[in-house]
Amino acid sequence: MNTRVPLLALGLAAALAVSPAGAQAPAPQAPSAPPAGTPSPAQSAPLPTTTEPGPGPGTNQAPRPPVPEKALPPATPVPPASGRPPLVANPGDPSDVDEVTLPAKPAAIVSGRGTWDNAVQNLKDAIGRIESELARAGIRAAGRPLAVFTRTDDDGFQYEAMVPVEAAPSPRPAGLPDDVRFGATPSGKALRFVHKGAYEGIDQTYETVTAYLDAKGIVVQDAFVEEYLSDLGATADDGLEVNIYALPK
Repeated sequence: MNTRVPLLALGLAAALAVSPAGAQAPAPQAPSAPPAGTPSPAQSAPLPTTTEPGPGPGTNQAPRPPVPEKALPPATPVPPASGRPPLVANPGDPSDVDEVTLPAKPAAIVSGRGTWDNAVQNLKDAIGRIESELARAGIRAAGRPLAVFTRTDDDGFQYEAMVPVEAAPSPRPAGLPDDVRFGATPSGKALRFVHKGAYEGIDQTYETVTAYLDAKGIVVQDAFVEEYLSDLGATADDGLEVNIYALPK
């Protein structure tokens, strides 16, 4: 994984100072269905009735109809990450480069540092932690998770993991850890490159990014953005799809 640092340093020259590396963790998976024959929550813990049970029917009285159970308001579900929209609605083309405009979306953010050998796991853990804290605080996640790579060196990288939300809460929910803060996703004009395939092969996509920027003489900001359209898993996951955004200066 650390081959990305000398690769970008040589390819970008004045265009790039650093390059990203890393990928991240899938949103928590839905629990599997219970085995056949398992009683439902309504069977094991029935809801209370609207009235106290009265005396049974008399000898010559017809049985009373059963009292309906009291309906509880449905819980507000948090949409799964797979159903959340990306920053740009129209999909990218892995064989082409798109010029797009990134909107600034409110997001929950956790900063961290990862190593090249454990890049996927580092990012996966960070994103999973954000997702868990948002769910615990009752805050709805509203977009695909991202990682903004702010610094790289031979030993690893610094990053900001982000999960877009509908709105930053005010006041701040009690009990939310101090290192989970709220801000905005990167915004403005950007070049979008698409990586499809195992994360361990993403360096090849960055070679394309480097060559394109160098050939066009485009100077970009010292931070790349990776947006995970599919959940991060093992580095050998061939189904992974990542949007890589380079923001020109």
